[in-house]
Amino acid sequence: MEPLSKESLRRIALDARKAFLSTLSDAERTRLEQKLAEHLTWLCAGARVVGGYAPLGSEISPKLATEEARAVGAIVGYPAFDNPAKPFKFRAGDPLEPGPFGILQPKKSAPIVEPDLVLIPLLAIDHRGTRLGRGKGHYDRALVRLKKSKARLVGLGWQLQRLDQEIPADEWDVPLDAFASPEGVEWFRQAPLPF
Repeated sequence: MEPLSKESLRRIALDARKAFLSTLSDAERTRLEQKLAEHLTWLCAGARVVGGYAPLGSEISPKLATEEARAVGAIVGYPAFDNPAKPFKFRAGDPLEPGPFGILQPKKSAPIVEPDLVLIPLLAIDHRGTRLGRGKGHYDRALVRLKKSKARLVGLGWQLQRLDQEIPADEWDVPLDAFASPEGVEWFRQAPLPF
């Protein structure tokens, strides 16, 4: 059997995520996102700057984890586009303004920050840390720089998003260090030592 294309995997993963979310009550979703935050507490506590994201649709929310990070003194930044054709940067502050692609982002006047821990949305991830995103490459372009600065890259999702099959990787794909879900954190590389 031939492996599925990235586009086919994207459709299947998005449909599966939406179907899973349709089975959850708001209270159950909040409970699962709290479990995710609990698994991330020690990582966020050791970070100086945490890169979060404003969830879209059926993406798991990192909000409870980023609130805990702030509570222990970390700066929290969010992706912000100054120019939609260029890689986004992380800006400190809450994502309150609409940016390109329907994503909320901090104000353009908010300071640019360099995260040492980046929480990343995804459609799917495999055992190598290959992330399947929405296909526009925004994260891959931004993560190249962050990987070079030794930031820890942690994909967030519901457990069903961790695939047993390999996701086809292109040369520009940046593999993630770990995958975190309400069930726990799975490390693919970069031992989980304190920062």
